[in-house]
Amino acid sequence: MEVMEAIRARRSIRRYDDRPVTKEIIDELLEAARLAPSASNLQTWKFKVVTDAAMRRSLREAAYNQRFVESAPVVIVACADFAAFGDRTARSVELLRSGAVKPSLSMLMRMLRSEKAADPEERNLANALINVSIAVEHMVLAAVSLGLGTCWVRAFRPERVSELLSLPPECPPVFLLPLGYPREDPEARSRKSLEEILL
Repeated sequence: MEVMEAIRARRSIRRYDDRPVTKEIIDELLEAARLAPSASNLQTWKFKVVTDAAMRRSLREAAYNQRFVESAPVVIVACADFAAFGDRTARSVELLRSGAVKPSLSMLMRMLRSEKAADPEERNLANALINVSIAVEHMVLAAVSLGLGTCWVRAFRPERVSELLSLPPECPPVFLLPLGYPREDPEARSRKSLEEILL
């Protein structure tokens, strides 16, 4: 499947077959993420692959009971690896490990919009989020090309997911990515025209 074909075919899938996804396919999706571009090529991401049914049930509960999180045979938990910046985020990593700071998507977006974003450490934290987003989209498109469906999930309790999976404090979860063979074929949702997205 060509890249543009995968982009046009991609849908948010919330109903999955029981068919398992092989380790080889999961590894291929992770390889797609590994090859993603990132700020300064620091590759500020870590992934936790969840296939265990009981853990998927717990993740569903942490995701405000979105049932498809549990029904997907695989959930990839995408985390921002703040430690990957080394000395550039040493202070932030220390605060994360001590529990004094709990990063959130809204906090990072505020950093991007404010004058404080000029602070190199804060800019790196925002870049980590962007990097993870790019890597996840690589997985999403690779999944489509392999006949799989996915759904980006941001509505979950990060602290609970971290606790369930024993994630290190410097690697907070940013997205959940349920994936599996689709049991639905939703219509494409409307998109703005090219003219509407140009400034």
